[in-house]
Amino acid sequence: MGASGRQVTLLEAAAQLGGKAGTVVVDDVEVDTGPTVLTMPEVLEDVLSSAGMQLSEHIELRSPAPGFRYLYPDGTVLDVFHHIEDTLQSVQDTLGSDARSDLAEFMEYSQRIWHAAATYFVKGPAPTLPRLLSLRFRDLLEIRHIDALRTMQSAIHAQVRHPHLRTLLARYATYNGSDYRVTPATMNCIAHVELALGGYGIQGGISHMVDVMAEAARRVGVQIRLGARVESILTESGSISGVRTSDGSEFLADTVVSNAEVAHAVHDLLPEDHRSLVRLDGTTERSMSGWTGILRARRRNNDQARVAHTVLFPEVYSEEFSDIFDHDRPPQSPTVYLCAQEACHARIGWLEHEPVFAMSNSPPEPEDGPRDPSVWSTLRQTMHQRLLEHVLIDPDDQWVWGRTPADLAQRFPGSRGALYGASSNDRFSAFKRPPNRSTGVPGLYFASGSAHPGGGMPLAMLSGILAADAALDH
Repeated sequence: MGASGRQVTLLEAAAQLGGKAGTVVVDDVEVDTGPTVLTMPEVLEDVLSSAGMQLSEHIELRSPAPGFRYLYPDGTVLDVFHHIEDTLQSVQDTLGSDARSDLAEFMEYSQRIWHAAATYFVKGPAPTLPRLLSLRFRDLLEIRHIDALRTMQSAIHAQVRHPHLRTLLARYATYNGSDYRVTPATMNCIAHVELALGGYGIQGGISHMVDVMAEAARRVGVQIRLGARVESILTESGSISGVRTSDGSEFLADTVVSNAEVAHAVHDLLPEDHRSLVRLDGTTERSMSGWTGILRARRRNNDQARVAHTVLFPEVYSEEFSDIFDHDRPPQSPTVYLCAQEACHARIGWLEHEPVFAMSNSPPEPEDGPRDPSVWSTLRQTMHQRLLEHVLIDPDDQWVWGRTPADLAQRFPGSRGALYGASSNDRFSAFKRPPNRSTGVPGLYFASGSAHPGGGMPLAMLSGILAADAALDH
């Protein structure tokens, strides 16, 4: 919007930009505390180019090899690489030629979904049934490839025979915090986005990307104010007139783009008589949350060196989803995800130790308030024990930072700690997600993981692009 000549002021409640892509300093070492993988870098390229900046001149994308290491309970170790051909060879070497053939065919299927879904459900305005029904016949034929009538699980099981490969592909449901047992098979396109298009590290960490985006905003005249928490959205004669911050300052404007959780913006910030005017069909069923922490882990070298990303699966993967979605409790035997920040982002740690980001999926906080904090202590202890048993950490490695879903809920009001807004656990979730332009309150726009097109870094960036485009169009 700034590049289009609009006067833009960015009000950030926290002391630093980035939202969930934050940092913490531990013993003079800065580490990332949020997202760990960048996919779809072309979206970031578009954002920077609007400010006359080229991604390659400001950000070095990294493709560590291997990218991911998957550890299975029977001792199988499967490495996944940046290039799909290398991954297919690794699958053949580890799981056999049939598994390679199945994955190759599944990737063609995943690509078809992505090509069909990207235009109508991701990169354009929020989908509506009338808009889809108005498409040309050949476009409707293309949309049939999104495979919305099956679940991820049924589609994976119909095409992939090896149980380890099934588990790997099912995990992609967690990339938007959903349940692979029920979420539409459309989400199988995530396999194409990561395995075929590639996931990247960023030299210096994800926070470096945040710094570069802030520089892009400043270059086009955006005024950035930190520590400016918006406590109310102002209206006049039914339309947006500005915002008021917690210190009583008022910023008058005919356009407000809210990057907060949509539920918070509507239920807490809008005047009470305007709240019923904004559609919130898809915000009641939250996506997964996560317990996250930073380990100060003894550095390993040579053939013992940590890979960029490690995923330690439990005995029965489906039980994790049952715990979270059926029983509303932290997983009893969690999948543990690790990101070694030196290997992934070249973020150098301490003299003899490296920063390792760790995460376990978990449910968001209940509507009626936070859980007993002891459940998160228990989850951390379970994660720690599993890491020790699989020799992924040393006995004297220490947790130096941690964040619970309750912490996330407090930091991001209205989220209940959910990481990706609403879940995608039914076939109409794309139609229920709040659009980027509020039709009920003129001048109000939404740009976040809780609005269209959804959660995750590239989609959150797309949400901002779509909200800005909608605001400029009106």
